[in-house]
Amino acid sequence: MKETVPPPPADLLPVGRKATLGFRFVRLWAQPLLHLLFRIQVEGREKVPSRGNFIIIANHLGWLDPFLILASFRTEPRVHFLGDTTILRTRRVQWLIVRAVGGYVPVNKQLHGDARLFEHVDHCLQRGGVVALFPEGTTDGTDEGRLLPFKKGFAHWAIDNQVPVVPVALSGTKDLWFRKAVRVIIGESLQAQDQTVEGLVAQAHASVAALLPAYREPSGPKPLRRWLTHLF
Repeated sequence: MKETVPPPPADLLPVGRKATLGFRFVRLWAQPLLHLLFRIQVEGREKVPSRGNFIIIANHLGWLDPFLILASFRTEPRVHFLGDTTILRTRRVQWLIVRAVGGYVPVNKQLHGDARLFEHVDHCLQRGGVVALFPEGTTDGTDEGRLLPFKKGFAHWAIDNQVPVVPVALSGTKDLWFRKAVRVIIGESLQAQDQTVEGLVAQAHASVAALLPAYREPSGPKPLRRWLTHLF
């Protein structure tokens, strides 16, 4: 009988605003490495809330996306990702890096309305942390410059905790090669006050869609494309 591997427990790192030593150490070498591998352009950093906790939402194209978000936002408040327990068990290197540099909240996609998930996210936000997630919920079927419908979880958390939502558009991360240009575009924060869940979801989807640039496949050589695209 095949042994069932339990999902990683929540809060392997204490959630909260303060950056860990591991985060600072990995950021010290990971940022230059990312900029060596890719030509990264970040727009809109001045729009990130200067105080308080918030939720980051972004479109999702590939493995590079969470690393770009970690590299593009400030060290504090610390960013905590929602992670699929199945993927994090199979992509162990990616999990180890995410665990070292950010927080982690486990998501079991087979459970709908998971009360424990809501408790973990609320706990993180209430302690001053940032929660980052990809509301499309998958990279399957996603294309550059297009969005799938958004799941509603982020809107519930934003409204329940009265925190803003920061929309982010990622471009160029579907297929990767050495020195490819990739973009991180940060939009204006969306406020949760006096919002309905459906209204905030619609506003957030429209905001990310408006930020997404038209994508044109670059011409020329694409060194290490197969390896970098499927690195994790």
